[in-house]
Amino acid sequence: MNTQPVVISAEAPSSKENIVERKTIVYEAHIDPTVIRVSGEKLKKQLFTRFVLFKPKSEDIQFVSLEKYYEPYIVISGRYFIDYYRKCTYLFKVDERVREVVLLNHKFLPEASTSSKNARIIKLPGEERLINEAKAFLILDKNGRDAEVDNLPSAPSEKKPEKVIKELGIEELAENVDVNFIRERIAKRPKDLNRIVEEIFEINDRSVIYTPRFKLLFRNVKTWDEKVLVLDGVTSKRI
Repeated sequence: MNTQPVVISAEAPSSKENIVERKTIVYEAHIDPTVIRVSGEKLKKQLFTRFVLFKPKSEDIQFVSLEKYYEPYIVISGRYFIDYYRKCTYLFKVDERVREVVLLNHKFLPEASTSSKNARIIKLPGEERLINEAKAFLILDKNGRDAEVDNLPSAPSEKKPEKVIKELGIEELAENVDVNFIRERIAKRPKDLNRIVEEIFEINDRSVIYTPRFKLLFRNVKTWDEKVLVLDGVTSKRI
């Protein structure tokens, strides 16, 4: 039988992070607020309709206010790789007459098996080397939840997004919040980990897209109930 010596390195485990810079994208909003008002007028009755028989009159639903804001979406892809060892114990059944076993110049004393009567076993402690790899491409909302792709249309972007963000007072996402979101998803060390050979966490693409939204507030003058209607600033569709 050919065997190879086991060499356990005393070097520290290799842990690397490669994270690209984040791109900022701001969609242009070409829809005039008047068009948004018209779209809101078409949809306002739906806000207060509870059942088919209880539809309010259009004149009872009044426009209150219109607010433009920008909703951030995170687009990010990454990879997590870990090469590691876990502890293990191998059980070997031996003849009940055996008093000791010698393996690889180590002596092992058989003991009674707890699962089988009159059976004897030896326990061989060791380590197993494994590799785990996880990849992900995510589209998330500002809270790190999976976003509905239909709510993120394609649109031309501003040529100077940082300038637009400053001029419009758009609230930006924290610097590394997107990295933290994907790290929580894929960079999970195994529970049975004993020691690490190599560990890599990398982000190869990351962007934050700020897309325009219009928030319209309507009031039912008979009940004084108020409802909010949100329309996409690129397509004017209801969100």
